[in-house]
Amino acid sequence: MPYPLEYIDVPLPNAPCPMPNNYQASRFTVILGLFLTVVFMEFSTPTEYVFGYLYTGPILLANSWFGRIATVYATLIAVCFTILNLFWPEHETIKASTIASRAIAVMALIVTGILSDRLRRSQDAIAIARAKLESQAELVKVREDFASTITHDLKTPLLGAIETIKAFQQEKFGSVSSTQQQVLATMARSHQTSLQLLETLLDIYRNDTEGLKLNLAPVDLTNLAEDAASSLIELAANRRVHLAVSYGDSDWRRALWVQGDALQLQRVFNNLLVNAINHSRRGGRVEVVLEPQTNYQVVKILDTGAGIETAELPHIFERFYQGHSDRQAKGSGLGLYLSRQIITAHGGIIWAENRVPTGAMFAFKLPVYPI
Repeated sequence: MPYPLEYIDVPLPNAPCPMPNNYQASRFTVILGLFLTVVFMEFSTPTEYVFGYLYTGPILLANSWFGRIATVYATLIAVCFTILNLFWPEHETIKASTIASRAIAVMALIVTGILSDRLRRSQDAIAIARAKLESQAELVKVREDFASTITHDLKTPLLGAIETIKAFQQEKFGSVSSTQQQVLATMARSHQTSLQLLETLLDIYRNDTEGLKLNLAPVDLTNLAEDAASSLIELAANRRVHLAVSYGDSDWRRALWVQGDALQLQRVFNNLLVNAINHSRRGGRVEVVLEPQTNYQVVKILDTGAGIETAELPHIFERFYQGHSDRQAKGSGLGLYLSRQIITAHGGIIWAENRVPTGAMFAFKLPVYPI
């Protein structure tokens, strides 16, 4: 039996491997050799010559190769040798400038040890955080691949069910009463809604993975708006919502030409209009306003629903986001996300805002196509 996705163990990348003993021994030999070299230089020259700063080399190597404890030991040894050189080999007098130089060297060594330890801990924390992010990204990819596969596989039984319902409606298996026809019609609509949701999910996963592929050509947004409104008249009538198309400040029909994919832009109109109709109260009004501007063609979909909570506005186009407002219907949170994908791929901008005194506006603008 396959394991649930929550229990998939994703290995952390760049996991540290244990070092062979001879490899560690060779590193220890390098550090010891550096210490002995600096000690020889310190104790074979007059006290006025301070070579203690060179201990920073083995201190940094100890921190990089062996960790915190080794850094502490290396720093203590370096400090002890630096101070010891004041008194041994013996000299007749010790100058104040020599003591000051040794004190500065000791402080430099201590600071080097502390900072190198902090740097190592910061690097370790960054490596752990990066490994976690990579493992989470891998897990998200596995989940999305799983969801995409399941979504694709669910289309086949849904299509079969829809065709079977159509066959019953056409009385291919015997006579069907009017009451049964109503039940079959309800089942057909429900299955069609589920199929549309699955297709939207597939499109979203495909767009996120491969990018949205557009078939660009000159498109009149006015035609798309009118076609979308005509196709949704029945839905609006069932919900007792008045649906209209207007042309901004003008009473005359005007063309709004853009360079776009007519099929994808039609989906945007359908998504935004269905969203507005579903969130409007009975007796409300949904209006598509088309406004040509100098550089952009602007489309606004206005409704008379409850509006959107201010805190939700920045998230309204996120995937699966449904919000917690008093709007009339709850959707899947996919239509608006897909609409943003499409408008962004066209080089446009989509946004939402509240209206005064009530209702919401969903709008987008696309670059003008010069005729």
